[in-house]
Amino acid sequence: MEKVQVKEAKGKLGVLVVGVGGAVSSTFIAGTLIARKGLGVPVGSITQLATMRLGKREENRFPKIKDAVPLADMKDIVFGGWDIFEEDIYKASRHAEVLTVEDLDKVKDELSAIKPMKAVFDQDFVKRLHGTWVKSAATKWDLMEQVREDIRKFKADNNCDRVVMIWCGSTEVFTPLGEVHKTLANLEKGMKENHKDIAPSNIYAYAAVTEGVAYINGAPNLTVDIPAMWELAAQKQVPICGKDFKTGQTMLKTVLSPMLKTRMLGLSGWFSTNILGNRDGEVLDDPGSFKTKEESKLSVIDNILQPDLYPELYGNVYHKVRINYYPPRKDNKEGWDNIDIFGWLGYPMQLKVDFLCRDSILAAPLCLDLVLFTDLAQRAGMSGIQDWLSFYFKSPMHEPSKIAEHDLFIQYVKLKNTLRKMIGEETVDYID
Repeated sequence: MEKVQVKEAKGKLGVLVVGVGGAVSSTFIAGTLIARKGLGVPVGSITQLATMRLGKREENRFPKIKDAVPLADMKDIVFGGWDIFEEDIYKASRHAEVLTVEDLDKVKDELSAIKPMKAVFDQDFVKRLHGTWVKSAATKWDLMEQVREDIRKFKADNNCDRVVMIWCGSTEVFTPLGEVHKTLANLEKGMKENHKDIAPSNIYAYAAVTEGVAYINGAPNLTVDIPAMWELAAQKQVPICGKDFKTGQTMLKTVLSPMLKTRMLGLSGWFSTNILGNRDGEVLDDPGSFKTKEESKLSVIDNILQPDLYPELYGNVYHKVRINYYPPRKDNKEGWDNIDIFGWLGYPMQLKVDFLCRDSILAAPLCLDLVLFTDLAQRAGMSGIQDWLSFYFKSPMHEPSKIAEHDLFIQYVKLKNTLRKMIGEETVDYID
């Protein structure tokens, strides 16, 4: 198989994080800095720890992905970003209370040196937060131009060869696809006219792609999952991907649902509830933001189980999702699932799952992998929607002509086969 011509990962890779002072972002940044000093293990990171099979089984070749694929080195990453609060990332990390002070102090100087740029903020899109470190301008177009200037300045000041942007900010209120999102001309006109349906995330994404910066959407917001941004990404030849990091409860759904379908076991109902604190829980306590998250979470089961093909098994499933803000839990989220299934002759059974997870600990390695993989895609000349990265998202973006794939294991095979093709290796079909 012909090897893809991938540009060398030379120089520094700038990583610009939207919501850089949040729990996920600060955990991602601190953890990366700690791991690259050899003071911790980046558990959960496929780019750093996973292997992949090359060739036939009898060849017994299982190199680490980072040794087989030309990824950027963690040591070449430079962090920056925007936040609605002014505190530096050491103080933000202390405030988030995810990592211990002992761990944070290992990289205190580096974290203290990362100071957020003023953020684009609109109270209408995040009702429960009140930003104090925010940009001001007459129009949304002017705000976008300020973000573009921030990107250029960051790249120059830090002598970066390449830049990737990742949204780790809060979930915005639910916004249906409108005319303003359907063409690039409409989006640009809408920014100049302060259209009410253009969110801060749209502004960041437009600025990034216009500057040739790959964009990763870690929230369920529309952002780059609109025709206008597909048009811009094609024009600028920039990779985009999203949406909504797949971490706790939904990750389990993309594992358990394929199990039920593979064994042809029926499903009557699936009730999911979450309790969490921190800023994420507070934001999702608002019905508008919860609606955006709910849409992302509810799509998974139907897509995997295909009720139209298996009506006797999955044609009448009752699926309910709840998220409850509970401050004492902070970043330690609890996802509880009650799953009513049925087997031979329709006899009922149940599954109960109680996942006591840590949201930012699960999300941080996803951020690292996505940053390195989108940078790889950019250097490989891959642009537009990167559906081979669906593995990382609750509601994965896909070409309009395709059906989204939610099955975690199929997504994983697709991810590795894409990497194999890049380095000129045969894809694996497991028939040999």
